[in-house]
Amino acid sequence: MEHSLKAIPDYNSRIHPNCFQDFQSRFASSLTVSSDSNVMIIPSFVDVHVHLREPGFFYKETIKTGAQAAAKSGYSHIFSMPNLKPVPDSYEHLKEQLDIIKRDARINVLPYGSITVGEKGQVLSDLAAMAPYVVGFSDDGIGLNDEDLMRKAMITAKSLGLPIVAHCEDMSLRAGGYIHDGSYAKAHGHKGICSESEWQPIARDLRLAAETGCSYHVCHISTKESVDLIRKAKAAGMDVTCETAPHYLILTDEDLQEDGRFKMNPPIRSRADREALLEGLSDGAIDMIATDHAPHSAEEKSRGLKDSAMGITGLETAFPMVYTKLVRTGILTMEQIIRLMSENPRKRFHLPPAEESMDYAVWELSASYTINPDTFVSLGKATPFAGEQVYGRCLLNVVSGQPVWKGEAK
Repeated sequence: MEHSLKAIPDYNSRIHPNCFQDFQSRFASSLTVSSDSNVMIIPSFVDVHVHLREPGFFYKETIKTGAQAAAKSGYSHIFSMPNLKPVPDSYEHLKEQLDIIKRDARINVLPYGSITVGEKGQVLSDLAAMAPYVVGFSDDGIGLNDEDLMRKAMITAKSLGLPIVAHCEDMSLRAGGYIHDGSYAKAHGHKGICSESEWQPIARDLRLAAETGCSYHVCHISTKESVDLIRKAKAAGMDVTCETAPHYLILTDEDLQEDGRFKMNPPIRSRADREALLEGLSDGAIDMIATDHAPHSAEEKSRGLKDSAMGITGLETAFPMVYTKLVRTGILTMEQIIRLMSENPRKRFHLPPAEESMDYAVWELSASYTINPDTFVSLGKATPFAGEQVYGRCLLNVVSGQPVWKGEAK
């Protein structure tokens, strides 16, 4: 038996009354679910770390398909990383991306400008020219190992009122590794990536951020040492935030398989690292959950752990996996997830609250299904979560008061 959402007496709302009233007046009567469904309105999510691959690598993903995958998944804003062709290191290069966003994106796509020209780590990009059009500066995908250049970048970014968003990796310490330097690598003869390659650059950058007063955000942290460093920096009053991703919170290197869909950078790490990340989410050391959505072609992900491209698709699995594995199991609460996936990213990057923007999504939390990459809107199909039984289906996503996704209850 099905009912209009208006007819469900125990309907739960986790959203500002204005958004709830908007939903009831405009959309509730057109959505039906079974009478025993658990349905909730929550603020639309913000993903501060997405690779949209266009311009330059449209065979992996386009702005249109990536934005639509995000719309399907309850996001109102996604931030586009700059490892593109051309790299957005000047206004001229950035404008190519801005024009495509204006033409093709159904939700808010906000780009980063690169820290260095071509993301080569040698010459500072034209940060001032890009500043009015970007949410921050990042050389994501490549660690900026030149300390003097990072100091100069931080000083410039501070003068422009924008954050440095750092991919922290000492490339010299990767040493040819491609998965975590842990039990699986040792048991199966793989080259590992040590934890120091992440946390040592974070320690350096925190010292520089304290020196320059720059607003500093750390991408996709994965190690227990990274959590501890950031926690201490916050306790010292520094302007620092960080993100982690669902795969680091749910998987460990014990879960690895000889399959490219388990390969990403940074890699899935140890059980102790995962536990430290979960603790960091609970005590505020970690501010947000981002996806690091990094789609590749099927061929690029078909070469096993050693030779596949680094990166997995993440938008369409993020909330269902986090809700199923962390909320339903009692590790985190729904309130925490809303803070981590919507409220904190908005505050950090100076976006209006969801109720002001009229950004909200309707989720049928009791809907259960198996993750099937063939159903993804994203062109990227590689995910370590393929075949997982999850809960949570987005029935409606409203961005700036306009519906951008309407699914079906099942």
